[in-house]
Amino acid sequence: MSRLPLNTLPAFRTVAELLNLRAAADVLHITHSAVSQQIRVLEEQLGFQVFERRGRRVVLNPAGAVLLRSVQTALAQLDDGVQAAAATASGSAQRLRVTVLPSFAQRWLLPRMMRWRERHPDLSLEIDASQELVDLQREGFHAALRQGRGPWAGLESYRLFDLPMPIIVVGSPAAARRLQGAEPSALAREHLLGDSEPWEKWFAAAGVRTQVTPVAIFNDFGMMLQAAEQDLGLALVRELLAADALSDGRLVRLSPLSITFEQAQSYHLVYPPGLRDWPPLASLRNWLQDEFDLSREMLHPDAKRRAVKAPKACLRRKSFPSFSARGEGRVEDRGRGGGGPAAASLQVCLRGGGDNAPGGLVADRRVAATFLLAPPSEVSQAGRS
Repeated sequence: MSRLPLNTLPAFRTVAELLNLRAAADVLHITHSAVSQQIRVLEEQLGFQVFERRGRRVVLNPAGAVLLRSVQTALAQLDDGVQAAAATASGSAQRLRVTVLPSFAQRWLLPRMMRWRERHPDLSLEIDASQELVDLQREGFHAALRQGRGPWAGLESYRLFDLPMPIIVVGSPAAARRLQGAEPSALAREHLLGDSEPWEKWFAAAGVRTQVTPVAIFNDFGMMLQAAEQDLGLALVRELLAADALSDGRLVRLSPLSITFEQAQSYHLVYPPGLRDWPPLASLRNWLQDEFDLSREMLHPDAKRRAVKAPKACLRRKSFPSFSARGEGRVEDRGRGGGGPAAASLQVCLRGGGDNAPGGLVADRRVAATFLLAPPSEVSQAGRS
């Protein structure tokens, strides 16, 4: 066998992955005949065929499948090396290119960018918001924030949020006033936003039998949350994405009931293995983990904190500055550092933020989240206490 023609390997990899010469030509930005020529040169130099021709289709034969595994690994390592070398050579003008889902960028990442700039003033962050699953090496990105279980071929992943992602019901303040003290079945008579499947699961968990017909379906959770803020309907969304809107009063949580959903998978930072120890990427990884930890602390307070009993005054007053609702059905005494079950006071729970409120919270003492649909049994028990 003569020397392997390295310039033909990218074409081989692309054709082998797509199994279509014309599609490969579009990806490589060359003509169909040029792709065919490169495959022919490769097979001539190898001395054996790597594809079977079936009319207009091409299919990898066993020898081609073995070669593809090695070529994918080798080209990925070369891409990683070039990207790491370019990143290192950039010196003080370092820039991180990251691709993220639009909903995550809008509802979680962008509100925290000021803290990124304060922590890393000399490291610029270029954010590309896209619904597409981008090929990092080919598109020149250093990392991506992805949602799923993984693994992602040719990439390392770092899981950012270990807890299950609760799905909660939120609505505008006007919807909260309209549903004050209502049963869960009342939500079925409201305008509902989003796919019917998670709504049906939520109603089933609430013990409500109903047929769900959403008034609008969105391909982006950020748009759906904005629609809920405008009182166009109720939304069933990830608690993490709604957290900031709940904290500043744009949205209100309408029930303590939450569900988990198969599609609500964890967030991961993914990147080429060659960039694992690149300092800017390490800075991004550490900052994201710190911010996720703050969000986790805000959404899921430590269960080991000493519980305190909510005073009866919570049932009568519209404000109780020393207490704040954090997470599902819990009340925190900021003066004593404890948290405990919140019975009927769920209807008037408050968030009393401090100067260093985590996770981008507005540090004030106004109502930030109200659980309107407290179970009747809890209300009656609290009334007798």
